[in-house]
Amino acid sequence: MPIINRIADFHPELTATRRDIHAHPELGFQEQRTSEMVAQQLQAWGIEVHRGIAGTGLVGVLRNGSSGRSIGFRADMDCLPMEETNDFTYRSTNAGKMHACGHDGHTTMLLGAARYLAETKNFDGTVHFIFQPAEEGGGGGRVMVEEGLFDRFPCDAVYGMHNTPELPLGEARIVAGPVLAAADRINITVHGKGGHASRPQSCIDPVLVGAHIVVAVQSIVSRSMDPLDSAVISICQFHAGSAGNVIPEVAELNGTVRTFKPEVQDMVEARLHQIVRATAEAHGTRAELSFQRGYPPTVNHAAQTERAALAAAAVLGEAKVLRHAPPRMGAEDFSYMLLARPGCFIGIGQGDGGRHSVSLHNPRYDFNDDLIPLGSSLFARLAEQEMPR
Repeated sequence: MPIINRIADFHPELTATRRDIHAHPELGFQEQRTSEMVAQQLQAWGIEVHRGIAGTGLVGVLRNGSSGRSIGFRADMDCLPMEETNDFTYRSTNAGKMHACGHDGHTTMLLGAARYLAETKNFDGTVHFIFQPAEEGGGGGRVMVEEGLFDRFPCDAVYGMHNTPELPLGEARIVAGPVLAAADRINITVHGKGGHASRPQSCIDPVLVGAHIVVAVQSIVSRSMDPLDSAVISICQFHAGSAGNVIPEVAELNGTVRTFKPEVQDMVEARLHQIVRATAEAHGTRAELSFQRGYPPTVNHAAQTERAALAAAAVLGEAKVLRHAPPRMGAEDFSYMLLARPGCFIGIGQGDGGRHSVSLHNPRYDFNDDLIPLGSSLFARLAEQEMPR
């Protein structure tokens, strides 16, 4: 795999940076330490730094030559609110916080590309290095766009990259069209009539009503949708009661809906309201549904996807670039950037059949440091390819 030699030279330094970020994870919009570290490194390499975008977000600007061409590269910086169970020396030092999605690696890969491009300046145009806060549910990408990201830093195209543990190290998934789903949140409140568990006839049991709702909503995908469309409805939390002999007054259910098409999203929302209301009425009570629309689908633009695949082939080899693959039900707020500018979201493999194949959001996940020079080289080659001297 033709990793850029100069990037390979500072791979040990990049690994140290990645592990330092991993040991000091910060939640969305709280990435003060990470943002400061990124800014200091960019400035040390002579890159212009603009801070305070979406709070802790920042953009590094590197210009060379006289063309008006420009490109944007995005990396996310935040961690997840979960406890790490790894036992290596650089495990999280912040209780209840963990880099379990590889944002520490994404940030480091972009830093590697920035350092190389600042040294070599083998391009003619402007590179914008976008370091984004709060991808994990906070919508930092949306906030950056709303705060004028692309007005202040015009980009002909924008590219993001995410590690993929189930894909082998050295392979990339670069596919045009929808690649990730829309992610919506559902909250259901079931009202009952509490009482003694020995006298259910005097009560209205919200646990029973909630259980019927959980089962009934599964019929939406199996019976209300075109079988050729895709959707996921998952009820992931069910909270009710405080004792084993008390029928509670209220049950709370929370979950997520994943879709690709707006018309499917609309149908699922409408059917959920119908099922929740009617199921509660059938049991002599009431229930309310809150349907909160979240990240839109991540849809890659055809032309930019082809350009990303071309650059990836130069780094990884043509046989290692998957150009056709089914979309996945995960979600990404890079979708907001792709709604504002043409671009592509790249999936790059880190799996090794061992510990670096552990799935995202797992308490034993860890980013594969061998991926750093590959990702940095891909970003760098893409800049040189799209803005040749």
